[in-house]
Formats: sequence, C-alpha cells, structure tokens
Amino acid sequence: MQSLSLAQARRVALAAQGFGDKPHASPTMGTLARTLQRTGVLQVDSVNVLQRAHYMPLFSRIGTYDTGLLHRAASGRNQRRLVEYWAHVQAYMPVELWPHMQHRMEQYRPQRGKWWTDAVTEELEASLLAEIRDRGACTARDLDDGLPRTKEHWGWNWSGTRKALDFLFVVGDLAIAGRTSQFEVLYDLPERVLPDSVLATPTPEPAAAHRELIRRAAISHGLGTEPDLRDYYRMKPAESQAAVAALVEDGELVPVSVEGITRPVYLHRDARLARKVTASALLSPFDPLVWERSRTEELFGFRYRIEIYVPEPKREFGYYVLPFLLGEAIVARVDLKADRKAGVLQVKAAYAEAAAPAGTAEALALELRRLAGWLGLDDIVVTLRGDLAARLLGALG
Repeated sequence: MQSLSLAQARRVALAAQGFGDKPHASPTMGTLARTLQRTGVLQVDSVNVLQRAHYMPLFSRIGTYDTGLLHRAASGRNQRRLVEYWAHVQAYMPVELWPHMQHRMEQYRPQRGKWWTDAVTEELEASLLAEIRDRGACTARDLDDGLPRTKEHWGWNWSGTRKALDFLFVVGDLAIAGRTSQFEVLYDLPERVLPDSVLATPTPEPAAAHRELIRRAAISHGLGTEPDLRDYYRMKPAESQAAVAALVEDGELVPVSVEGITRPVYLHRDARLARKVTASALLSPFDPLVWERSRTEELFGFRYRIEIYVPEPKREFGYYVLPFLLGEAIVARVDLKADRKAGVLQVKAAYAEAAAPAGTAEALALELRRLAGWLGLDDIVVTLRGDLAARLLGALG
C-alpha cells in the first residue's frame, strides 16, 4: 500500500481543489469552468454579511473576477452550465448531474420532502404547477396567498405555497431558473431551465449514480476517507460504501495510508501530488476545502466551527469567521463583515494559529485589500480583538 506523509496529503487535497493552478490575470469563462471542474459544486447560502457563499470559493481560487461570469454559467437554457439542486446542501452543480440526482428526487417523493407539513397538498401542487406552466418562472411571493409572516428563531416562517414549491423542487417537478436581486428563488419547469441534452439523458440506475457522485467527490477531494467522500454530495452510508468498494475494485480509487490518519484513506488515481503549493486565500465557511470539519482537523490540524447560530456571548472567534490559507497551511482566521453603506470591510477579530509563520499578518493584509477591492469597499477597519489584530493593523498601515 502506498504511504503518504501528511504534507503530501495536504498538497494532494489543495491541488485537487484548484489551489495549485496558475492564476489568470483576467479570469474568463474558461477560468471559471476550470475552477468548477475542481470544486464540482458551490454551496448556496442566504447569509450575506460578507459575500454570498457561492461567489467566495471562486474568488479564493481565481482572485478578482466578474461575478457576472457565474450568473452567465447559471442562466439561459441550452448554454447553461450550472443548476441549483440539493447536491451538497443547496448548491450549484453541473447540469449533467441532474440525471444522477433522479434517484434522490424519487427518495424525497414518498417522504413529501424534508420539513413539509399537511399544508402541502396534491391540489396545491397541481395548482402551482399549472400557474407556473402558464406564467413562466415565478417566485413564491408571486404565487403566494399574501399572508403575513413573522420572524421566529433563526428564520422566516414559510407559507404553504413556499413549502409546496420547495417540495416540487426537491422531487424534480420544478427547477430553479435563477434568483432575483433580493435572492428570491425563481421556479420554472425543468424543460424550460435545463439543456435538451440533459433532459434527453437516460436516468442511470441508483448504483451507477452513486458511483458517479463518489467518483466526482474523489476528484474534487483528491483523497479522503469514505465519510469524507460521502459528505461531498451528502449521500447515505450504504450508498457511498458500496460505491467506494466498486471504484476500488475498478482501480479508480486506490487505498493509501496517510501519516497520522487511522481511518482508511482513498486516493483518486488521477490525483496530482504537487511538489509545493503557494496559495494565499481567505476561505468561506462554506468552502469545499473545509466542508468536512473532521477532515480539516486531520489534514490541516485546524479545528473550525461556524458560530452564526451561537449566541454572541458564547462565540469563541466571531460571527462570520474565514480561515486564512497561506502556502500549504491554514495559519489564521478572521471575523469579517462588509459594511456596504459605509464602504468598509470590517475586521472584527483576527487570530493566528500556533504555527503561523512570520509574515502572516502582512500576507493577510494583502489578501484583505484584494477582497475589499473585489467587493467595492474603499477602506479596511480593524477591531483590536484577537492575538493577530494589532499586527494586522500595523501591516495595513
């Protein structure tokens, strides 16, 4: 069995995610496509304290880019490259994965989805489908009964219409055509959203679909344990275990041992073992590199938890904390907020990891300036919280 040092395993993981690629001075649709081949999917999340989740992994890998590239890739019909579905969680995925998600859609159907109630009736579903068929792409607000909502706990109460539309989406009777400027989902019929070539693709057998999802997860991860690979497309253990075994038998996944990791690890046969990775990137809490928190700890020695849902007095590092990747290590974390009205990028806290090298503050300052410029913010303001904050303030001048 092949053995890898922990440093080698980190390089494999970083290269697979695109951090070893040469940057393009002016990112194009080709740059975007290359990066999406690495990440596979982009998680979608409504939190907008800094930047929407699906934009950040691209910035982390290709730098300052026109977000219109992503809008173009996820719009239109026969030229569409990406479509939203419950792939990792809510995520942009390549359109060609739609047939491979059919088995998941059928699993949802008898369960009536994830959190729906009796408010979702067959009559309501039929009525909404008929109206969208006649009117074209619609938001829930367009179709809603207009009942007022109240905000409770961490989210908005959903109307029966919104629940029914979400159910129709997860079972594949509706697809997401796009989103409004307010980030509201536009629902439409799949035949008006997806390319003809995708709609004409036969639905694979579930076992074949599971193998394809694990294969793609392994390409995006480079290497990982079976739970790591399973998490990438949020599969069930029985599905992923059978798929991993089949891909090992076919020789596409190669069992390897990795220094310090006791669980079985699988290397994709085409994974690149880079000699060196010289990355410098702020990672969104929803970045694929750090999705699986136990993997992040094993590979990078970095314990990471998002604290959005933690009451402020109990937060350890902050509300929206981004790890900072420098070279081949995660060396710091910063709590960031974009104050768009004031034109300021707020650094609410900054912490260095124990092994952070000299120059971490200066490298982080450069990355923060690049981020602020991309977001159209004119200034960076640092709050003196965290052991890296004072040095960071000095580096920013």
